[in-house]
Amino acid sequence: MLMDQIAEHRDRLAKVEQRLRNYFGTPTWHLELEAVDELVCTILSQNTNDINRDKAFTALKERYPSWEAVRDADPAELQYVIRIAGLANQKGPNIQAALNDITRERGEIDLDWLKEKSPEEARRWLVNLRGVGPKTAAIVMVFALGMPAFPVDTHVYRVTGRIGLRPKEMDVTKTHAYMEQIAAPESYGSLHLNLIDLGREICHARKPKCAICPVCDLCQFEDKNFS
Repeated sequence: MLMDQIAEHRDRLAKVEQRLRNYFGTPTWHLELEAVDELVCTILSQNTNDINRDKAFTALKERYPSWEAVRDADPAELQYVIRIAGLANQKGPNIQAALNDITRERGEIDLDWLKEKSPEEARRWLVNLRGVGPKTAAIVMVFALGMPAFPVDTHVYRVTGRIGLRPKEMDVTKTHAYMEQIAAPESYGSLHLNLIDLGREICHARKPKCAICPVCDLCQFEDKNFS
């Protein structure tokens, strides 16, 4: 039964992926960043929009000359610098904790050495950093380290459940691994971004715009909205 379900989801995903590529195009990532930069940028991105994330990241880089300076900064000052990203009292400590963990483990603040590890080893190492979960680790892997990983954020989790690309009862953590099982590794990054665009622009949490959705006929969502 499980294998039949995987095959069904894989087949539907292939159709969804093509439709989304036709509709949104082939997306590109916001910036090509070094792995530590991507890690910090992703922490800043949590629960905010891309504009405020980028403003906070730019302010951080302008204020501090190095990641060592960020690590050792006065916590209150750091939180003030990144305040535009929101939740600064959480993000500031998480950034400093992750940088301290990297320093403690490696003696310097660098993550490029993970490129020599297997994806499983890299993921395991990243999620052991304080403040880093499966989504953040996957983003660093696929967009900064060139490793196969499928990030699942709120939008991706919502639309994959509605469309019928995963078991309905599957939690967000297990969805990371499931999407990696049914999607082609070379499309992880672009598919992730197009699913986010679908969630942001059309498949809204409260009132999805099903009438203009490019995958409406493939979608398993029972409460479609055509108003």
